[in-house]
Amino acid sequence: MTLHLPSADGTLRAYEPRPEPSHRTRPSTGSAFTSRTVFSAAHVVADPYADITPDGPAAVDWDATLAFRRHLWSHGLGVAEAMDTAQRGMGLDWPTAAELIRRSAAEAKATGGRIACGVGTDQLTATAATLADVRSAYEEQLAVVEESGAQAILMASRALAATAKGPDDYLELYGHLLRQAAEPVILHWLGPMFDPALEGYWGSSDLDTATDTFLEVIAAHPDKVDGIKVSLLDAQREIDLRRRLPRGVRCYTGDDFNYPELIAGDDQGFSHALLGIFDPLGPLAADAVRVLDTGDTDGFRALLDPTVELSRHLFQAPTRYYKTGVVLLAWLSGHQSHFTMVGGLQSARSLPHFARAYELADGLGLFPDPKLAEERMRNLLALYGVNA
Repeated sequence: MTLHLPSADGTLRAYEPRPEPSHRTRPSTGSAFTSRTVFSAAHVVADPYADITPDGPAAVDWDATLAFRRHLWSHGLGVAEAMDTAQRGMGLDWPTAAELIRRSAAEAKATGGRIACGVGTDQLTATAATLADVRSAYEEQLAVVEESGAQAILMASRALAATAKGPDDYLELYGHLLRQAAEPVILHWLGPMFDPALEGYWGSSDLDTATDTFLEVIAAHPDKVDGIKVSLLDAQREIDLRRRLPRGVRCYTGDDFNYPELIAGDDQGFSHALLGIFDPLGPLAADAVRVLDTGDTDGFRALLDPTVELSRHLFQAPTRYYKTGVVLLAWLSGHQSHFTMVGGLQSARSLPHFARAYELADGLGLFPDPKLAEERMRNLLALYGVNA
């Protein structure tokens, strides 16, 4: 049955939804990947019945949130927990994030899933922080993650970006944290397109200078750095950076624009993956990596390259609102019963944006039940006054 989807110019276009699901919606074997380490940064499911306001404490539907993580693990993907995809700093407060880390880590242990969790400083307000406050906040969160049994991801800190006077403050603070960490961590460099408050991270707005400081941190503590997660949306910069890493330190791409080519790699190396787009792409991404495990790079690209248009759509500027499209697709796919988000972030994108996301995802065969996705899309269109 034809859907009439709104375009950005105010017109409606006819679209014929696909009648059958893709084979890629079926659970994989669950066996570990052999060629790459792959994490999906996972979203949280809001509690739609909680009587809250957008600026109040987050209310999470724990059953649906953990069920989605089991879905990712069932396809062999690791879960990157309590990251920006889970709305850290955009609706998910630290007390709720701490509970999310504990619950997800316990679920990972019970199911045998791989998990790494974000360590930040979002207990603080940037304007009130000192470097001592930033260090204490990091230490508090690092303790929570390590006590849960998860691997730690040291996320970029808004408070540190606002407080640090230059590269030396980053070198001192990260050096302290790495010496203190019980196990090797993943360092996270999130660019300002994902969070404008992180402009000038590593002590400089010049990316070449910032890269030198970042590499200096790693070179001083290579035994405490499992890898780096780079989210700068600049493929060549990531390639240049990964070629400068000490032996044994991995590069996890966070580039949601160029991930197929970065994961495929070249004759001098490749990137592993820690990606928000692998939340909606989970089953398809897992299939693609298993093809890559056989050495079939062309087959890997044939599966993953067609997904880039959807990813670039979801992550278009303002990039930080990509979470809204991710949750839309989770609802259309049947992973949750509603389209609401913590902090009311479901309002962050337009109806034409939603319509195009649906069209692209349906074309890729991402929906386990295309009929359900179509019905839910019709309901959303009707809510906005569109007679589909």
